[in-house]
Amino acid sequence: MGISALGTGSSILTQDLLDKLKKADEAAQIQPIDLELAGEKDKVAEYNVIDANMTNLFDAIGELKTPALFDERQTSVSGSSVSVTADANSDLQDFTLDVTQLATKQIEESGSYDSETATIADADGSINLNIDGEDFTIDYTDTTTLKDLKKAINDVAGDKVNATIVQVADGDFRLFINSKETGSNQDITITDNDGNLSGTQLTDDLNAVQDGVDAKFTFDGEDITRHSNNIDDLITGYDITLKEVGVSEVSVTQNRDAIMGKIDSFIEKYNATMDELARATKNSTDPKERGIFAGESTMKALQNSLRSMMDTVGEGVGNIYDFGFDIDKSGKLTLDKEVFNQKMDENHKNVEAFFSGGDFENSDGSTTSIKGIFTEMFTIVEDYTKFNGMLDNYKTYLNDGIKSLEERKTAATERLEAHYETLKKQFAAYDGMIAKLNGASAMFKEMAEAGRDKN
Repeated sequence: MGISALGTGSSILTQDLLDKLKKADEAAQIQPIDLELAGEKDKVAEYNVIDANMTNLFDAIGELKTPALFDERQTSVSGSSVSVTADANSDLQDFTLDVTQLATKQIEESGSYDSETATIADADGSINLNIDGEDFTIDYTDTTTLKDLKKAINDVAGDKVNATIVQVADGDFRLFINSKETGSNQDITITDNDGNLSGTQLTDDLNAVQDGVDAKFTFDGEDITRHSNNIDDLITGYDITLKEVGVSEVSVTQNRDAIMGKIDSFIEKYNATMDELARATKNSTDPKERGIFAGESTMKALQNSLRSMMDTVGEGVGNIYDFGFDIDKSGKLTLDKEVFNQKMDENHKNVEAFFSGGDFENSDGSTTSIKGIFTEMFTIVEDYTKFNGMLDNYKTYLNDGIKSLEERKTAATERLEAHYETLKKQFAAYDGMIAKLNGASAMFKEMAEAGRDKN
């Protein structure tokens, strides 16, 4: 008779008993590995946070280590006659602009036509339109209308002029031609090449309703003339727009808001990184407070390196605390902007050299060529963040540890499964033997009872 399920024969060696034994072995052999795996994966998650903070810090330092940080310019204008922008690294100066005349476009008005569909010529021919010394030939036929001529002028000479039709009054339509540019060189003339125009509206009757004139102004009292109100050739890197007649005072200075913005970003990224490292490496007897990297030398070394670099950068000519930086007891970095601006006002070249490299003027008048503190910081942080750097190698170490634990778990699980598969077979054999013994015992009992009944 076959046994359909484990324990059928004995009710002792059951599947439930096997499951309980296996669960106890899993708790002793597999669960500790799972706990180690969870801990290592938590370390990887925390590592990723620290690594992202370090990348942000590295990028913020990179923005500060170039001398271009101090090249950005800002302009302020007192008065409404001009607007001024200045390119990076352009001259720092104050000046006065007195606008006496704005440049204007040349505008010509034709004689009157009774409609925009009125024809302009009696036979085929062409006209010559001249502006700024450049000739444009516009063909016409005896069917060309005023509207057709407007389109032809815009098609042929549209880079230099713009033609449009205006209805001045009932039955009075006129062609207006205005120069695209301003200045006294924008004079417009029209000549009939073949004499086939039906009237003189476009030639003798062409009337300048506005003359193109040059802009006139003074720069710190010096008379200047330009064809345009947009001037980019007066001072290298300056773009000046004349807006109206009047006097304006202009000041071009360093864009300290841009400088401060990048320094503020660096401080923010530094503090965020140090806060995260402090939390991750915190020592405590309370497991809830103890940092996940409390016993890890790599993260401790990183924390110490970032903190100590603030005290060591400067190449002997000074330290960051001379320029308004400070670090409190908790390790938080701050900047006193009043002190920083005072240093900039006193000697902006020294500030630029100290931060981003150059020749630093010492108190005795000598100069020291330095790389700049942010180049020093860049090198220190790069040692951790670069490919195959300390953090990259530490991540490899963590991942290798996880891989090793996963292999251990797989091997332990396979051993346990094999063991219980063997045990299951043994239980089944024992259960069968017990069933047979139970069967024999029952038979002898029946025989004994039957013999007793006969007596």
